[in-house]
Amino acid sequence: MTSLSASRLTVALLVLCISLSQAVASAQGKAKTTLEQITQIPTADGKQQPIRVFVPELEKKEAVPLLVFLHSWSGNYKQSNMKWVMQAQERNWAVVLPNFQGPNFQPTACGSELAQQEILDALDYMMSTYHIDSSRIYLAGASGGGHMSMLMAAKHSSRFSAVSAWVGITDLNAWHEFHTRGEKPTGYALNIEASCGGKPGDSDEVDAQYVARSPLFHLGNTGDLPLDIAAGIHDGHTGSVPVSHSLNAFNVIASSRNEPTIPEQLIQEIVETEEVSADVSVFDSGSDSNENYPRKIHLRRTAGPARVTIFEGGHEGLAAAAIEWLAQQQRETKSDE
Repeated sequence: MTSLSASRLTVALLVLCISLSQAVASAQGKAKTTLEQITQIPTADGKQQPIRVFVPELEKKEAVPLLVFLHSWSGNYKQSNMKWVMQAQERNWAVVLPNFQGPNFQPTACGSELAQQEILDALDYMMSTYHIDSSRIYLAGASGGGHMSMLMAAKHSSRFSAVSAWVGITDLNAWHEFHTRGEKPTGYALNIEASCGGKPGDSDEVDAQYVARSPLFHLGNTGDLPLDIAAGIHDGHTGSVPVSHSLNAFNVIASSRNEPTIPEQLIQEIVETEEVSADVSVFDSGSDSNENYPRKIHLRRTAGPARVTIFEGGHEGLAAAAIEWLAQQQRETKSDE
């Protein structure tokens, strides 16, 4: 064989190897390909709700888990949230991002009954359109999405297999006060007033709206729903939602189960100092202290299938940790109401 022929053979073999590698990569990519689409679905008020949908393209038509991910306080269905979508993609889950009336600047948003129904509508659309595993329907969100995730967990617990809520607002009255400077409401406080119809104390009707839209007053109804509540210890200092919202939410759940609650003195200490005293146990007896969590855990408490985690961080959601925990939860669901 001449050197020229050998050279041509080497090149041919190299091209063949590259082609095979590309084919393998393409096949592997196809197994994880997720098709994104934006669609409009009917709403309870006779209008249309826009939603974003990601559905894995699988060789076998197997039932897949579903992640319902909720946008933040000032966002809508267009909000990227791709770190959450990508975590679900890696597990070949379907994902839907509802609009649920968009930013919390109006009465029809911010935990209203219509906003709740639009999340259920998006869930029902996914169930009727795609092959979804009804025992693995997950709900998650951060900040305003954490607020709405906890409200849905409290009011529609039977529709979900598990819920993960990060740095969420649980008491609109307390959050309004936090964002009021003297007598002047600012930013988020003004948003709450626009949603609830006024300031706290303006009228019985307004006060009723604050209660109806605040998860804190309803979380005793979560039953046996696995609920993961988490907050960064510096939130409220470097972020907009004090960690007391998450800790108080856990206490409501714990009280409903006759489980130990977190002392108010400890909650105030964490809020004020951004620390947990060295003499306070990080984990309670029901916690798994050996799991692979991506941040330092300052405090974790459990009550049945619910838990609260205060981690090293600020106003943020840890998508990988949330999806990992959700993936471990599975149960049969029942129709709601």
